[in-house]
Amino acid sequence: MRIAQVPPLYEAVPPRLYGGTERVVAHLTDALVELGHDVTLFASAEAQTKAKLVVVRDQAIRLDPAALKSDLAAHLAMLLEVRDRADDFDIIHFHTDMLQFGLFADMAEKTLTTLHGRLDLKDLPNLYRRYPEFGLVSISDSQRAPLPEANWVGTVLHGLHSDVDTYRDRSEGYLAFLGRISPEKGPERAIAIARSVGRKLKIAAKIDQADVAYFHEVVEPLLADPLVEFVGEIGDQDKGAFLGGADALLFPIDWPEPFGLVMIESMAAGTPVIAYERGSVREVIEEGLTGFIVNSQAEAVSAVGRLGELSRRAIRDRFDLRFSATAMARRYQTLYDRMIETGDVGLSLARSA
Repeated sequence: MRIAQVPPLYEAVPPRLYGGTERVVAHLTDALVELGHDVTLFASAEAQTKAKLVVVRDQAIRLDPAALKSDLAAHLAMLLEVRDRADDFDIIHFHTDMLQFGLFADMAEKTLTTLHGRLDLKDLPNLYRRYPEFGLVSISDSQRAPLPEANWVGTVLHGLHSDVDTYRDRSEGYLAFLGRISPEKGPERAIAIARSVGRKLKIAAKIDQADVAYFHEVVEPLLADPLVEFVGEIGDQDKGAFLGGADALLFPIDWPEPFGLVMIESMAAGTPVIAYERGSVREVIEEGLTGFIVNSQAEAVSAVGRLGELSRRAIRDRFDLRFSATAMARRYQTLYDRMIETGDVGLSLARSA
């Protein structure tokens, strides 16, 4: 099958540091190649891939030091390049939200669009009503809730490649928080949980410009506690050791997280997850097997005391079964096959893959 993968251009593919969508696309692309497909990736020049690479920008936008740049122009230029090559592909798989709809409306039947972000935004329902011909894939069933009438053709949970070296059979006695410093991610809640149980907490996180004030006003004063260590932003090369050394990953979110990639990154290391029950958490974490699902600080504190009930080997085994890149690629392959068999991506396709 000839497949085009079209990710956003904000981060490298895979990202050098923080970045979820581009990381998933990188792993999906390589896994599809490993399954024998002819895959083309449209990305910036620093991409690392087993697929054919079409370079559409000299650098990922976030890595580009240029003071003046247009992310909209960069993405439109990429989509025009894809459009020019559209006849080369059986399937064009977009990960760019709705930006491609106007350009590809006359060939929507050969496209698939995975939505990676939150969908409870005011302006989205009307837009998706205007383009019902585009088949959409959710990354969790919970993600669909704000747009129940959209043309959903499947749910495909994320997956990642993970070397055996990622797994750690023994932890080093600390709790971990990994991701982004923002109110919805809850780093201050993670600190409160760690302080309540008297355990060291290591925080590895990115600080976006929009969250600088929140960091300085809310989080930074809490870092003076000797139990708290702020590591900063880390990349893939450091995540295995960081997560593998933890007794548990704290995931105290307060928003409808569409997936939460860090949860399966933790599982790959054999590290259990203590997560607040929001968004996709119950679709990812298996209570009492790969972690604990809680609804309050008190429940999280109790869960820390139960970590000895869990097997790190069993957690890694569940990752391999449910969240490997190959498992993800096979689920997408099922959707691709159905598209080609039926000739379109209409509502007749399976609701979940």
